[in-house]
Amino acid sequence: MTQPHLPLPAELPLVDEPGGTDVDLKTQIIRFTLTGGLSAIVDFGLYVALYSAGLHVNVAKSLSFIAGTTTAYVINRRWTFQAEPSRSRFIAVIVLYALTFAVQVGLNWIMYQTLPDQWWRIPFAFVIAQGTATVINFIVQRTVIFRIS
Repeated sequence: MTQPHLPLPAELPLVDEPGGTDVDLKTQIIRFTLTGGLSAIVDFGLYVALYSAGLHVNVAKSLSFIAGTTTAYVINRRWTFQAEPSRSRFIAVIVLYALTFAVQVGLNWIMYQTLPDQWWRIPFAFVIAQGTATVINFIVQRTVIFRIS
């Protein structure tokens, strides 16, 4: 018998549902790309705004990453992969996002430190870090996370 609890926001995974998806690969790639574009706009826009406001580059990138990946997860779960909420999937996403957080912030920092102090340094570092994390995210989400039962 389960104990009653307070209602949670609809986005939080409330039950474990069967995994998998009926969306074909081509549609997933197109939707993932569109979602990634929107999420990148959120991420980069906030990154530049926070950095311009005086936050350290790593703090600005960390906060913008959280906003961008949250946007991506919500849209990808519902639209790209059309997956039901699942606790195990949500935990897997947290682990994946922790990995891609380290990759993204780490690559961004390396690029920021090694590139010359030119106008293109921040956008170039962002694109390299974002692109690498995006490839990792799609492969892991398609082959592992949205197949979790």
